[in-house]
Parts: sequence; structure tokens; C-alpha cells
Amino acid sequence: MAADLLCQPSRKARARLVLLHGWGADAGDLMPLGQALADAIATPLELVALQAPQRQTQGSGRQWYGLFPADWAAVPAAVKGLKERIKSLSSEEIPLEATVLLGFSQGGAMTMAAGCDLPLAGLIACSAYPHPNWQAPVIRPPVLLLHGQKDDVVPHSAALALKNELVQSNQACDLFSFDNGHAIPVEAQAEMKKTLKRWLDQPAQSA
Repeated sequence: MAADLLCQPSRKARARLVLLHGWGADAGDLMPLGQALADAIATPLELVALQAPQRQTQGSGRQWYGLFPADWAAVPAAVKGLKERIKSLSSEEIPLEATVLLGFSQGGAMTMAAGCDLPLAGLIACSAYPHPNWQAPVIRPPVLLLHGQKDDVVPHSAALALKNELVQSNQACDLFSFDNGHAIPVEAQAEMKKTLKRWLDQPAQSA
């Protein structure tokens, strides 16, 4: 197992869920969520949790780029590196077109910045925000945004800014707002499960 990721493969996997943790966490942080989502859908999933490349300066966790204070100049290189890592996961069995990218907070911002330029099955961003001067491409995957109305870390207005930028595309962009803070509560997980089923589950074939 590579040190920069955690992988839970499945011999029967026909799709992949890639998880991007938030600032100060690590690759293991979202694996329980990934497992719960995988258990909820019919399509067998390969779970991959990517570890942010930098050590967080204020503690033992990781970061995709410096955030306190925000090092916006480092974002382009961080996004480029993440795109390459996601593309390297693609295989004949599970191409990018069968891959969903899911990120929380800083990982959600990276999900939007990197994932919109890749031919993925979908993007899920919880408590995310747009990077300064970010512009969404017209051709992009479908997006599910989730954000707490009482988020005091990344304000709910960040989700509205993302949605406003994403509406230029013909692809879907759904925003699910919940009565909570900077977290992924059960009602947000339920929305993720419904969306993954829609994106990944194939209609049952009659015997």
C-alpha cells in the first residue's frame, strides 16, 4: 500500500470512490464514511482515500496547501498534482468515467478545483469553498454540494458561490443545505447515498 493513500479494493468493483480529507485530518478520516456509502449502493466500489501531500504546520495532520494563513499561490500546483494522482488511479476495469470524487472542507475545495476538469462520474463536495478566481468549465461532471447552514468554519455562502459558478454548465448541480455546522451529519450522508445510487447503480437485469 502506497504511503500517500489508503485503498480498499474489491475484486468485483465496477466503480471507484475517491475521498479527499479536510485540513488537519489524514487519509483515514473519511474511510468510515466511504464504507457506509459503499454499503448503501448496489454497485461494488473500490474505495481510495488520498493523503494530502503536506504536513499541517500547526499539528500532526495534513493539508493540501497552507490555509492559516491561506497560501493561495500554492493552489495551482496542488490542483495539478491532485489531477495527476486521480488520473493514475484509472484502470481498464474502473476508468475515470466510473469514478466519483468526494471531498470535505479543504478536500471539497480541491474536489471542485481538480474534478471539474476530469471526465468523472460525479463530484460530491461537503462544506467546500471556491478558490479565489476559480472558474468552472462548461463541460464538467455532475455535482452535489452539501453545506451546513450553521457552519462557522466555512460559511454557507461559500456553497452558494460554488453553485452560482457551476450553473453555467448544462450538467446538474444540486445543493443540499442542512441544519448543522462544519460536519457531515446523517442527513447529508443520506443525500450522498441517493446521489451515488443515481450516478453509479445500473438498473437490475431481469433473469
